[in-house]
Amino acid sequence: MRHGSFAAGLLIVAMAMAIGGCGDESASADRSTMNTTSATTSTTTAAFTPTPPAPVYDAPFIDRVEWTTTEQGPSLQVLPTESGRYVQGETDLDPAWAEVVALDPTADSPGMREQFACHWRFARIVAPDKTSWNLEPGRPVVTDEEMIASRCNPGGAEEQIP
Repeated sequence: MRHGSFAAGLLIVAMAMAIGGCGDESASADRSTMNTTSATTSTTTAAFTPTPPAPVYDAPFIDRVEWTTTEQGPSLQVLPTESGRYVQGETDLDPAWAEVVALDPTADSPGMREQFACHWRFARIVAPDKTSWNLEPGRPVVTDEEMIASRCNPGGAEEQIP
């Protein structure tokens, strides 16, 4: 639409210049109408404010991982980057989990990926500014429905990290 307005403005300017060379009164009246129209077009174009591009959230998605001990036993704190908190879409889940495992290969144990996936899919939406996503190897392996119903913490409430 912006290019169309620009082209229309150029056409008006070209017409005004062609009319300007005629030298009669009707041409002057037409020229004054053309200039008003041209000014309006310029004002409309000048008032256009482009929409800024949406932020792009690329890897890395995980800043670091840290093991801590809770009443339930060991807990892996996964600390996401800004990209990890705000990237949209399911396709980044596997690369993000690969980053966790690269940072600590012991994270790749039964139930841990499922807890991470639950955090990735749901916890980021509910609490994007949560400091860490806590994964406990001692939690039971459950179905997706049970994982969601337990708020990503099957087998008991989320343990508070001291």
